[in-house]
Amino acid sequence: MDTTLTMEWVVVAVALLAAVVNGALGYGFSSITVPVALGFYANRVLNPGLVVLEVGLNATSLFLNRKSVPAVWRHTLPIIAGLFPGVALGSVVLGAVAATPLKALTYAVLLPLILLQVSGRRFPIQHTRAAGFPFGAGLGVLYSTTTISGPPLALLFNNQGLAQDEFRAAISLVRVAESLLTLISYLLLGLVTAQSLTLSVWLLPAVVVGLPLGRQLISRISKVWFGRVAMTVDAVLVTVGLSVALTQLGWVSNTVTSMTVAATAGFVAGMAWQRVVARRTTAVVTS
Repeated sequence: MDTTLTMEWVVVAVALLAAVVNGALGYGFSSITVPVALGFYANRVLNPGLVVLEVGLNATSLFLNRKSVPAVWRHTLPIIAGLFPGVALGSVVLGAVAATPLKALTYAVLLPLILLQVSGRRFPIQHTRAAGFPFGAGLGVLYSTTTISGPPLALLFNNQGLAQDEFRAAISLVRVAESLLTLISYLLLGLVTAQSLTLSVWLLPAVVVGLPLGRQLISRISKVWFGRVAMTVDAVLVTVGLSVALTQLGWVSNTVTSMTVAATAGFVAGMAWQRVVARRTTAVVTS
């Protein structure tokens, strides 16, 4: 089989899994697709292709959760306002930075955010409106350079005590804004190419099939359990990607990269064991 065709089918398969996760949780498409796809595509090709898809994906998610928008839209306004300067800056960075260092930066930013989700930690933010603009600016830079925003958004809104539909609506509002702003910025800078659009066409069926599958799946299983499993897989993918990128840059040795992968695996295993012990302790106390 042609190598290019094999590469595209691998990315399509991962995108299908990512779309299922996104349909279930309201986020996760880019954070799962990007770590694998960056092994085959440069950010400057991958990002515009994913953003074109995410405009539709996020708009669909917002429509499905539209009944909860009145309860959350005010909370998202400062974040959306901060997206404007952040997206502009990040888009310029995308066009100026070499591919491999940008890959390494993508993985390095993503990994701690995912590990925080795996740990299940909560960090309540008392003044969400005051923090909204700087958070949105940072989010805009992150999204426009990597197309990833789900982990930080999930960390923020998980700490606000939102119901599941409100959580999805809040994330969808911000993600519609960031994907539209980023697509406009990419178009103005000439970053949307024929190769990027071809990638979008390849991935579209995976999104169309995976999104409704995810919504059906999450109605039958625990959202918390599913989210942690998805982020655990994501953590492994990102760690491997970071290790490969750093090795390609010649910044670290193979020994260091192996230790990084092992440390991530140890952290994930430790968090899983901690939850098992906590459940056993709770069961003993209540029995």
